[in-house]
Amino acid sequence: MKGALVILGAALVAQACTSGKADPDDTNPDAAVITDPVDAAGPACTAAADASTGKATYYDADGTGSCSFDAGTTDGNLVAALNDEDWNHAGLCGACAAVTGPMGTVTVRIVDKCPGCASGDLDLSREAFAKVAQISAGRVPITWHVTECPVAGPIEFQFKAGSSKYYAAIQVRNHRYPIAKLEVQQPDGSWSSIGRVDYNYFVASSGLGSGPYTLRTTDTRGHQLVDAGVVLGAGVVREGAEQFPVCPAG
Repeated sequence: MKGALVILGAALVAQACTSGKADPDDTNPDAAVITDPVDAAGPACTAAADASTGKATYYDADGTGSCSFDAGTTDGNLVAALNDEDWNHAGLCGACAAVTGPMGTVTVRIVDKCPGCASGDLDLSREAFAKVAQISAGRVPITWHVTECPVAGPIEFQFKAGSSKYYAAIQVRNHRYPIAKLEVQQPDGSWSSIGRVDYNYFVASSGLGSGPYTLRTTDTRGHQLVDAGVVLGAGVVREGAEQFPVCPAG
């Protein structure tokens, strides 16, 4: 259950309870999210990236792959693998792309890497390819651009199995726009960036301590969410308190 929103000066504060996906014996204190009201209104959004042009192929996808997501987490299995050049150390993992081909447009989520694809290419799931071209075509010209994901609820923090106070790996899930940065607040109030690895986790190889943590998540459109009281766990999901706002241009 989420608490009421309270405006304190220039900050917007919301309260949220633990995710139902966490272990039953591993409770999460209420988490607070702080966002800038200007961002929430939309005008502070940075410009979206230009559209890309390439070729689309298809493969038998199930939602898993180099982004380390679970199978079957995308409605209709509308997913894609990204070409090597645009991969950028998993920078577009979990992002959504609007793909236009000869027969129409489909929105897919990036879940995997396609090392054999040229710059601008996407390897679509069979289901997604069928919405933009005849399957028999096999390979077709496309244009695509990153767009907002049709998410519901707040962002989520997936702690990798094996995470502890000595080693922590955190994946951000259920985000509207691609994730640019994840930071943890230090006892003196400063922020330390957690490095991202190619399998789409932010990894603190020396750990983050026992927690709970205050995490600041930044998307590629310039929004930030700050979640306090995020409890350490191994192989568990912690629910944040808010979602990134929608940019006017999508």
